[in-house]
Amino acid sequence: MIKSFRGKLADGDLQRIRLSTNDGKRGYKIRKIDLIANVGNNMECCFKVFSLKPSAVTVDIDFTDPTLLGAGNYTSDSASEHYTINESIVFDTMTFNQDIYVTGKAQSSMDVKLNYYIELEQVTLDLNEATVATLKDMRGRE
Repeated sequence: MIKSFRGKLADGDLQRIRLSTNDGKRGYKIRKIDLIANVGNNMECCFKVFSLKPSAVTVDIDFTDPTLLGAGNYTSDSASEHYTINESIVFDTMTFNQDIYVTGKAQSSMDVKLNYYIELEQVTLDLNEATVATLKDMRGRE
Protein backbone atom coordinates (compact mmCIF):
# COMPACT_ATOMS: atom_id res chain seq x y z
CA MET A 1 0.00 0.00 0.00
CA ILE A 2 1.28 3.46 -0.92
CA LYS A 3 0.59 6.49 1.31
CA SER A 4 1.34 9.99 0.13
CA PHE A 5 1.87 13.24 1.98
CA ARG A 6 2.15 16.75 0.67
CA GLY A 7 2.75 20.12 2.17
CA LYS A 8 4.41 23.50 1.90
CA LEU A 9 7.51 24.66 3.78
CA ALA A 10 8.64 28.24 4.30
CA ASP A 11 12.33 28.98 4.70
CA GLY A 12 13.54 27.27 7.89
CA ASP A 13 10.33 25.31 8.51
CA LEU A 14 10.15 21.93 10.25
CA GLN A 15 7.02 19.78 9.95
CA ARG A 16 6.10 16.50 11.60
CA ILE A 17 4.36 13.73 9.66
CA ARG A 18 2.54 11.43 12.08
CA LEU A 19 3.01 7.74 11.31
CA SER A 20 3.41 6.00 14.66
CA THR A 21 0.94 3.36 15.84
CA ASN A 22 0.39 1.72 19.21
CA ASP A 23 1.92 -1.65 18.27
CA GLY A 24 4.52 -0.39 15.76
CA LYS A 25 3.77 -3.23 13.32
CA ARG A 26 3.17 -0.85 10.42
CA GLY A 27 6.45 0.24 8.88
CA TYR A 28 7.27 2.54 5.99
CA LYS A 29 9.92 3.09 3.33
CA ILE A 30 10.23 6.28 1.29
CA ARG A 31 9.68 5.59 -2.41
CA LYS A 32 9.56 9.06 -3.91
CA ILE A 33 10.22 12.73 -3.11
CA ASP A 34 9.14 15.54 -5.46
CA LEU A 35 9.74 19.25 -4.91
CA ILE A 36 8.47 22.41 -6.61
CA ALA A 37 8.34 26.09 -5.67
CA ASN A 38 4.95 27.73 -5.19
CA VAL A 39 5.95 30.59 -7.54
CA GLY A 40 8.35 30.79 -10.47
CA ASN A 41 10.95 32.99 -8.74
CA ASN A 42 14.65 32.31 -8.48
CA MET A 43 15.14 29.80 -5.70
CA GLU A 44 17.63 27.37 -4.24
CA CYS A 45 16.28 25.24 -1.43
CA CYS A 46 17.34 22.14 0.48
CA PHE A 47 14.71 19.61 1.65
CA LYS A 48 15.42 16.80 4.12
CA VAL A 49 13.48 13.97 5.77
CA PHE A 50 14.54 12.72 9.23
CA SER A 51 13.49 9.87 11.51
CA LEU A 52 14.12 12.08 14.57
CA LYS A 53 13.46 15.78 15.09
CA PRO A 54 16.65 17.61 14.04
CA SER A 55 18.18 20.13 16.42
CA ALA A 56 18.50 22.74 13.64
CA VAL A 57 17.24 23.33 10.10
CA THR A 58 20.24 23.77 7.81
CA VAL A 59 21.21 23.48 4.13
CA ASP A 60 24.02 21.03 4.95
CA ILE A 61 23.36 17.46 3.83
CA ASP A 62 25.30 14.77 5.71
CA PHE A 63 24.80 11.22 4.39
CA THR A 64 26.55 9.82 7.49
CA ASP A 65 23.67 11.05 9.68
CA PRO A 66 21.76 7.86 10.63
CA THR A 67 18.52 9.83 11.12
CA LEU A 68 18.53 11.16 7.53
CA LEU A 69 15.99 9.21 5.43
CA GLY A 70 16.12 11.29 2.25
CA ALA A 71 17.15 14.65 0.87
CA GLY A 72 16.41 16.87 -2.09
CA ASN A 73 17.61 20.06 -3.69
CA TYR A 74 15.38 22.35 -5.73
CA THR A 75 16.85 25.09 -7.93
CA SER A 76 15.01 27.38 -10.31
CA ASP A 77 16.12 30.46 -12.25
CA SER A 78 13.68 32.69 -14.08
CA ALA A 79 16.28 35.31 -15.02
CA SER A 80 17.83 34.97 -18.48
CA GLU A 81 16.82 31.42 -19.34
CA HIS A 82 14.31 29.56 -17.24
CA TYR A 83 15.55 26.27 -15.83
CA THR A 84 14.60 24.03 -12.96
CA ILE A 85 16.62 21.31 -11.28
CA ASN A 86 14.89 18.95 -8.87
CA GLU A 87 17.22 16.33 -7.42
CA SER A 88 16.36 13.94 -4.63
CA ILE A 89 17.93 10.91 -3.01
CA VAL A 90 15.97 8.39 -0.97
CA PHE A 91 17.50 5.78 1.29
CA ASP A 92 14.92 3.14 0.36
CA THR A 93 16.44 0.34 2.42
CA MET A 94 15.62 2.18 5.65
CA THR A 95 12.38 1.06 7.33
CA PHE A 96 10.82 3.20 10.04
CA ASN A 97 7.62 2.99 12.08
CA GLN A 98 7.62 6.29 13.96
CA ASP A 99 6.83 9.88 12.98
CA ILE A 100 9.14 11.55 10.48
CA TYR A 101 10.21 15.19 10.17
CA VAL A 102 10.65 17.26 7.01
CA THR A 103 12.67 20.46 6.76
CA GLY A 104 13.13 23.14 4.12
CA LYS A 105 15.89 25.72 4.07
CA ALA A 106 16.76 28.22 1.33
CA GLN A 107 20.38 28.86 0.35
CA SER A 108 19.75 32.57 0.95
CA SER A 109 16.89 34.42 2.56
CA MET A 110 13.88 34.14 0.27
CA ASP A 111 10.16 34.63 0.64
CA VAL A 112 9.29 31.59 -1.47
CA LYS A 113 7.68 28.44 -0.17
CA LEU A 114 8.67 24.94 -1.28
CA ASN A 115 5.95 22.39 -2.03
CA TYR A 116 6.80 18.77 -1.32
CA TYR A 117 5.25 15.43 -2.15
CA ILE A 118 6.38 12.20 -0.45
CA GLU A 119 5.28 8.66 -1.28
CA LEU A 120 5.73 6.01 1.40
CA GLU A 121 5.41 2.27 0.90
CA GLN A 122 3.66 0.63 3.83
CA VAL A 123 5.11 -2.68 5.01
CA THR A 124 3.93 -5.08 7.71
CA LEU A 125 6.49 -5.78 10.40
CA ASP A 126 6.59 -8.80 12.70
CA LEU A 127 7.16 -8.24 16.42
CA ASN A 128 10.97 -8.45 16.18
CA GLU A 129 11.17 -6.10 13.19
CA ALA A 130 8.81 -3.64 14.88
CA THR A 131 10.93 -3.65 18.05
CA VAL A 132 14.16 -3.10 16.12
CA ALA A 133 12.65 -0.30 14.00
CA THR A 134 11.25 1.44 17.08
CA LEU A 135 14.57 1.23 18.94
CA LYS A 136 16.47 2.57 15.91
CA ASP A 137 14.07 5.48 15.62
CA MET A 138 14.29 6.23 19.33
CA ARG A 139 18.06 6.08 19.45
CA GLY A 140 18.79 7.58 16.05
CA ARG A 141 21.23 4.85 15.10
CA GLU A 142 21.72 2.66 12.05
